[in-house]
Amino acid sequence: MDMQMQGEVVVGTSGTTADDVIAVARHGARVVVSDEALSAVAASRRVIEDLAAKPDPVYGVSTGFGALAVRHISPDLRAQLQRNIVRSHAAGMGPRVEREVVRALMFLRLKTLASGHTGVRPVVVETMAALLNAGITPVVHEYGSLGCSGDLAPLSHCALTLMGEGEAEGPDGVVRPAAELLAAHRVEPVELREKEGLALLNGTDGMLGMLVMACADLARLITSADVTAALSLEALLGSEKVLAPELHAIRPHPGQGTSAANMLAVLAGSGLTGHHQDDAPRVQDAYSIRCAPQVAGAGRDTLAHACLVADRELASAVDNPVVLPDGRVESNGNFHGAPVAYVLDFLAIAAADLASIAERRTDRLLDKNRSHGLPPFLAGDPGVDSGLMIAQYTQAALVSEMKRLAVPASVDSIPSSAMQEDHVSMGWSAARKLRTALDALARVVAVELVAATRAVELRTGLTPSPATAAVLRAVREAGVEGPGEDRFLAPDLAAAEAFVRSGKLVEAAERETGPLG
Repeated sequence: MDMQMQGEVVVGTSGTTADDVIAVARHGARVVVSDEALSAVAASRRVIEDLAAKPDPVYGVSTGFGALAVRHISPDLRAQLQRNIVRSHAAGMGPRVEREVVRALMFLRLKTLASGHTGVRPVVVETMAALLNAGITPVVHEYGSLGCSGDLAPLSHCALTLMGEGEAEGPDGVVRPAAELLAAHRVEPVELREKEGLALLNGTDGMLGMLVMACADLARLITSADVTAALSLEALLGSEKVLAPELHAIRPHPGQGTSAANMLAVLAGSGLTGHHQDDAPRVQDAYSIRCAPQVAGAGRDTLAHACLVADRELASAVDNPVVLPDGRVESNGNFHGAPVAYVLDFLAIAAADLASIAERRTDRLLDKNRSHGLPPFLAGDPGVDSGLMIAQYTQAALVSEMKRLAVPASVDSIPSSAMQEDHVSMGWSAARKLRTALDALARVVAVELVAATRAVELRTGLTPSPATAAVLRAVREAGVEGPGEDRFLAPDLAAAEAFVRSGKLVEAAERETGPLG
């Protein structure tokens, strides 16, 4: 599939933004390296070349790497040293990771190279930008990063493409030898010199790119879950009084207040809330209804912290060694992925809990003993029809998977490089499982949407809120059918999932509510 370039992103010396990462990774924005950045890169390169000419060994410039850093490398072998580190470290295995992940990884490595702290030549920076702009995406594999000393194997596969070696995917989606793709797009392969191979490999770029995209995706899903929670409250004839702002003001977690306000906005004007089908009026709704803002809000606040960590990392220059403004070249441990790994794991926990409470609301809608007058499983003719019984099974399977994915990766460490790298972050693994968890969360929210919209429609004689009515119209137009006899259900669930993922659920509600938080 040809990639359409959308907009332009300028890379300077002071980092980048989450919006720019997403523009490049997902939307094919063109990358331009500023003149200021190229000047800074050239200046730091002069420092490296001066050191390379001296007899004293400097890590990464005139020595081996990791546990082999004790060996001094003579000038005639240094180009081979840089080629060899890339070739040997391009040792990934398993399935290919997604194109957007590789583009984010390349762009973030470019961001650090452009900072003027890595000592590469301007041609390295310009060639990395040229690969992105040509839509050439290196083949990167699932396994090969421990999240320390950089996302080593993933970044090495990208550096290999920069050298015109290995395999890459072209803008047409076809995988070819990298040399062919570079030639077709008139991109000259780079012959790496001192320090450059190391500079291309030493960064948290893969896990950071996945964190940035996860933050954007989870923000949309939390708001989507606020909407479906409101629909479920309405379908269960629950009370919106628990959403009053004065109740949330006395427990001032910002995310909680935002989610409560979202739900209240969706329910404004509803003719369903507060009705009771029981012999005795309900004093309180169940936790999955009443505490929806508290759970979603905790996720919002966790997300805000993760975004703060991402912003700090986006402003960073992560390499080892680095060229400091005073001309010193110093070894450091800034490549350790712990800050990023922790929040990736934290987001997986928040996502799992959000999915868990959504599944409980769905189950309540389907259970005739707790749904306050709705038919069993929201079926057309219960017994002849099974309704949404197995949709909830699917949802439960997804939630169970998300609970397993919420087990943190960052508490693990397996020493490597002959005990030189004796504590690693596992941040890449945390990022990979978070992506799987967010895919599952979108599906869980979609199942609640299918159940809640069907349940609202079954409340004949009662008028839903204007926002709910807007969601009902939009979701039916998207191919999700309403109540009736049993039919092939998987296409409805797939259409609902696409509706949630695209943001159209939130957009439909906002046509009546205005912007939601």
